[in-house]
Amino acid sequence: MILNWLSRCLAAFLSKEICQRAIRTSTWQATVASLQPGDVLLVEGNTRISVAIKYLTQSTWSHAALYLGPDAGLGTTEAGEFHELVEADLAKGIRPIPLSFYRNVHTRICRPVGLSDDDIHALTTYALSRLGHQYDLKNVFDLARYLWPTPPVPARYRHKLLAFGSGDPTRAICSTFIAEGFQRLRYPILPVVKALPANDPDCADCELERFRLRHHSLFTPRDFDASPYFRIIKPTLEGEFDYRAIDWEDR
Repeated sequence: MILNWLSRCLAAFLSKEICQRAIRTSTWQATVASLQPGDVLLVEGNTRISVAIKYLTQSTWSHAALYLGPDAGLGTTEAGEFHELVEADLAKGIRPIPLSFYRNVHTRICRPVGLSDDDIHALTTYALSRLGHQYDLKNVFDLARYLWPTPPVPARYRHKLLAFGSGDPTRAICSTFIAEGFQRLRYPILPVVKALPANDPDCADCELERFRLRHHSLFTPRDFDASPYFRIIKPTLEGEFDYRAIDWEDR
C-alpha cells in the first residue's frame, strides 16, 4: 500500500513539465495530413522523466504513442474530439488521447511498411484490450535514479537500464506496449539477426539470415527511429515543398 502511494507520488512529480521551447519542424496541418493508422508517433517530451529517458537512450525521443485514427473506436473527449492515439502514460496508464495533445511539441512519424487492413485491425484490437493497464511503476523508481545532471552510468549500459521493471504483463512503459503490439504481428523492429552457413556447394561464403524477436521490454522510443523497417515521414516534405518559396527575413 505504502509502496503504491510512493509510486503514484513519484509518478506525479516526474510527470511535471519543464519549461522549454518546442522545436517546430512542420505545421500542425501537415502533421495531421501525413499520419496513417499504424504509425508510431515519437515525442520529445518536456517532463522530468523525459530527461532520464533521453539521457539513458542518448536520443531526442523520450515517448512514443500509437496512432490508430479517428475510426478506431477509441471514443471522444468531453469536447467531442476523437481520440486517435493510444499511449502508456506514467500517471494514468494506457489511455486513448486526441492527436492535438501533442500539437505543440517536437514529434517524428515512424511508419511500418506493408501492413494490411487485417494487421491494422489486429493492432487496434490489441491496443483496445490494453486500455486501463497501468504503467510499470517499478520502472519509475529505476528511472528516477538517473535524474542527476551527470549520473555515473557508462554509455554502453544506459540503453539496457530501461529494461528494468516488474515484468508484470499488465504493466508497461510507452515503447514496450507498442513493441509488443507489432511483434504480435511478427513485424520487425530491431530483431536479433543470426547468420548461418547456407550450405550451398556453389557458394562457400554464402550465409542465411535467421531472425529472432527481441523481448518487447527491451525497446525504447528511439528504436522505432533506428529501425530499418520503419519509414521516417517528414510532413513538411510530404506536401508540395519548394525551398524557393521560403520567405527569408534577410531578403
